[in-house]
Amino acid sequence: MFDMQLPWWEFIVRGAVVYVVLLIMVRISGRRTIGQFTPFDLLVVMLLSESVSNSLSGGDESLIGGLLIASTLIALNVAISFASSRSSKLSDIFDGDAVLIGRDGKFFDPAIKRLRLAQPDIDEALRQADCTLEEMQCAFLEADGCITILKKR
Repeated sequence: MFDMQLPWWEFIVRGAVVYVVLLIMVRISGRRTIGQFTPFDLLVVMLLSESVSNSLSGGDESLIGGLLIASTLIALNVAISFASSRSSKLSDIFDGDAVLIGRDGKFFDPAIKRLRLAQPDIDEALRQADCTLEEMQCAFLEADGCITILKKR
């Protein structure tokens, strides 16, 4: 239970590499992956977790190895949160920023397609804002995957 099969530093390196690679993959996959999860999205996240579990541990099942990996992941998360709260450039890299997807009652089709937004998601955002298409001043896809609608005054 306490005997590690790998050196302690290898757990830290494995945790850091997997964390960075998954962070890049999630950022590349798009904002809607990060936003509200559909059952499909939740399944993908669960399978991602399972697919990298052996990469993290290298087959080691020791308690100390697991705690080293968990500590590394938490430390990286805290470090990235700290850095992005201090630097707007790093915040844009790690968290992203809002993207204008519509203005004056018209949505930008190239942006909608590039961001892989579905029409039902746009319709839902309009309903939540209690706004018709004609009343819409601007629409944004936020960094967290939510769609924000601003009404004309």
